[in-house]
Amino acid sequence: MYVTIGQLFEQTVRKFPRKEALVDMASGRRWTFEEYDEDVNRLANALRESGVHKGDVVSTFLFNSSELAIIYFACAKIGAVLNPINFRLKSQEVSFILQDCHPRLFIYEAMTEPHVNALKQEFPNISYWSISPSQESDTISFHDKMKSSSSEPPEISVKEDDLYAIMYTSGTTGRPKGVLHRHREMIDMSLIGMNAIHLRPDDVGLVAAPMFHCAELHCAFLPRVHAGCSNVILHHFDPKMVLETIASEKITIMFAAPTMWNMMLQENLENYDLSSMRYSLYGAAPMAPALVTRLKEEMGMQLVQAYGMTEMGPAITYLSEDEQLSKAGSAGKPCLNHEVRVVRTNENGPSEPEDILPPFEVGEIIVQGPCMMPGYHNRPEATEKALYKGWYHSGDLGYMDRDGYLYISDRVDDMIISGGENIYPREVEDILYEHPGVLDAAVLGEPHEKWGEQVTAVIVKKDPSLTEEDLEAFCRSSDKLAAYKRPKRFIFMEALPRNASGKIQKFLLRQQYAVKSTAN
Repeated sequence: MYVTIGQLFEQTVRKFPRKEALVDMASGRRWTFEEYDEDVNRLANALRESGVHKGDVVSTFLFNSSELAIIYFACAKIGAVLNPINFRLKSQEVSFILQDCHPRLFIYEAMTEPHVNALKQEFPNISYWSISPSQESDTISFHDKMKSSSSEPPEISVKEDDLYAIMYTSGTTGRPKGVLHRHREMIDMSLIGMNAIHLRPDDVGLVAAPMFHCAELHCAFLPRVHAGCSNVILHHFDPKMVLETIASEKITIMFAAPTMWNMMLQENLENYDLSSMRYSLYGAAPMAPALVTRLKEEMGMQLVQAYGMTEMGPAITYLSEDEQLSKAGSAGKPCLNHEVRVVRTNENGPSEPEDILPPFEVGEIIVQGPCMMPGYHNRPEATEKALYKGWYHSGDLGYMDRDGYLYISDRVDDMIISGGENIYPREVEDILYEHPGVLDAAVLGEPHEKWGEQVTAVIVKKDPSLTEEDLEAFCRSSDKLAAYKRPKRFIFMEALPRNASGKIQKFLLRQQYAVKSTAN
């Protein structure tokens, strides 16, 4: 019998009952593991008393909070299926998710409330709970429900192969898909995370990345609970607030997407005592080697990279702290008990798992491992395609070097074909990040009459005086960028559209500039 997520939590409570478990920076409240468990039990019983049964979906529309940390284990203890929704979504986007997964309960907060009224009209049969004071007559108080319930453990039989969560993909290319995760797969992911970043019970972790995303939830928050660490929760990411919290709470470890680390580097780091930090985990999007070097030099901490995707729980490879410079640009080697292959892409259907490419040849990244999803919710055709012959077909392009390290080139959908040559946007972006005047960069292909596509770079300036001519000269002077790969047009923006995991939403950039091109 394998433990479930609820049992994992109870084991930690028994080992560290009076150790500090949870700190909510917004409210200032602190919990020991024993107190944390009591609140988890209260909520679990409140959910049961309100008609939530094993297998029912509980959707959350929350920023980071102690309430979400309590909901997480309460659902796990009673076998309810957690559906954490991206707090940046608008009502129509949330509506699509609710139509797909049919939750019995929907839990939200004041900052997401403006989008909830329309949902209440569209889905009147869902029970709506708010963690914030609300004047709405049809809203139930989350905290009142908890206070009136018992702190005794709920007696529900939950098994390792029971569904634990439906987590919707970030939608970098359009409509999200509901990824199904079971208890056992995420226990394995937690064990992998504990080992990859060498967690100790005396570690203090900072929750600054969104908890609704599996990178924070499964690679950071859950492994820290598993190991008996403390978790300090910030309501949302703010670079100054993160740096202040690291100093005041003596944070030792945290996860952040590359764009978040980049924002912290723009602050005056001399104003903050970061000496407590021992490990920083990054992932959810590629990080340019130039940014890796700056982080090590300016923040003085050990870096570990994770690469993966929601469908795999998410991590499939790690790059350890002693490889950050010697293998800069790599996503690392496969996680424990995972096999990663680079195979020839197939224009007529899924790539064949046995058509493995030699080192340095770019193809599709496919993976097998114990954390792989059983499928997509209500999407049998998409499941069959994604899990063709028992391998998850990622849609990411990459290659292996001779040492077995994986390098990510790009998404299949993002590859640019100009004059018959394949161009991978990431290699161009990595060069642009080396320019001191560039804060953020995205490279995409635009239609071109002669070449089919031309390389276009969308740039966020760090130096206001940066010009297109400066970047053209910089790219021409680089010995890493062939002439056909150099951007033919530069577009300057205030900020790039990113989803909550830090991935650039290039489909939005394509839509925006296709419209502009047509209009002109």
